[in-house]
Amino acid sequence: MQKVNGFGGVFFRAKDPAALTQWYAQHLGVDPVTDTGPWQQAAGPTVFAPFPEDTDYFSRDSQAFMLNFRVADLDAMAAQLEAAGIEVDRRAEWDMPEVGRFARIHDPEGNPVELWQPAF
Repeated sequence: MQKVNGFGGVFFRAKDPAALTQWYAQHLGVDPVTDTGPWQQAAGPTVFAPFPEDTDYFSRDSQAFMLNFRVADLDAMAAQLEAAGIEVDRRAEWDMPEVGRFARIHDPEGNPVELWQPAF
């Protein structure tokens, strides 16, 4: 059986695509597609997990998705984002020794973004 190798992209609607692209590049290091190619992510685990329609795992009832980005150092990333004026939500119950540590932010259009420092 053939299998996919990972995500080839994440595509979603935005009110201001150019501004949102710049925000992700500036604050999370997700480079926009250019003539030299797309953002190259580091190798590592990716979780693919559809959630029940009525989940309260991420914040907005009208939001059908939440982005999750792997990070090497959650504390350093959180400090960097907070220094830029971005609210970082950290909760002890989100940290799971067998899975990793988590934090949440929202992009300028209110989309939920989870930051994950894997335990493995």
